[in-house]
Amino acid sequence: MTLILEDIAGHPALDRCVQEQSLALLGIYEASPRLAAVFATQQRWLLGHVGLAMHFRRDPHDRRKELTIARFIEVVRQHDVASRNTAEAFIREMLYYKIAEYVSEHEDGRTRPLRPTAATIEVFTGWIYAHLKTLDRLDDGNRLIRFLERPDKLRCLQPIVADGLLSSKPVREPKQTFSLFIWLNNGGIVMDWLMSGIDPDHAGLDRIPTSVVSIGEFADWLKLSRTHLARKLRAAEELGSIGWLGRRGRSVMWVSSQFYQEYMTVQAAKLAIIDAAFDACFPAPENG
Repeated sequence: MTLILEDIAGHPALDRCVQEQSLALLGIYEASPRLAAVFATQQRWLLGHVGLAMHFRRDPHDRRKELTIARFIEVVRQHDVASRNTAEAFIREMLYYKIAEYVSEHEDGRTRPLRPTAATIEVFTGWIYAHLKTLDRLDDGNRLIRFLERPDKLRCLQPIVADGLLSSKPVREPKQTFSLFIWLNNGGIVMDWLMSGIDPDHAGLDRIPTSVVSIGEFADWLKLSRTHLARKLRAAEELGSIGWLGRRGRSVMWVSSQFYQEYMTVQAAKLAIIDAAFDACFPAPENG
């Protein structure tokens, strides 16, 4: 049975399961930081999902359905994800860093078919693994095993996930502190790191301790500007969403209960979308 958002958000094991998921996502980032960075801000994350969905939905016998720069820009604009210039800059960056590639070397222009590289598909598959494992932990399911038996089903699964993310209000219109970070380079990774260092047993506190002490070390690991990260953290501090148990930068950082719940709400919404997509691609066998 598909887990809906309310089931997931209210599950007593969610805190611990999402902590493990955050650690898995950080592992993906460490292994492939440039590839993982595609999914590290909300806008780039959605742009990446749009491109992958177009790739998986392509029809090699119908040029009108191929992933091209022109079509990518058109779909991005239809869903109000980014401006025309941002969409084109994103896809050209993906080509430059070999995250995407041209299908043929004998064509040019904005109608030349593209595809994600094999390395990109591998990293995204790891993202799917992490979330299916979380869902399995919540209900003792076997989604990951079933997916590993049919990895070709990624072609079915990812476009449905993309559709769900693009139409999800909790994902596209998160609350105030979460919104601060989703526009920061690697902002998603920032939040994953903050949340991965939280003891799930402390999740009910008003001020929840993290494992972060040094902003400098935090910024260096994420390859972020210390000044830019500090500015975002200061804005979050002014909202009462983060703080330090003692002297700023010399003691453990805490996150507020509200910020923690904002993060968990987005995770629950995302997991519900992935589970609905999984059930659509892996229907349960009929009894009898």
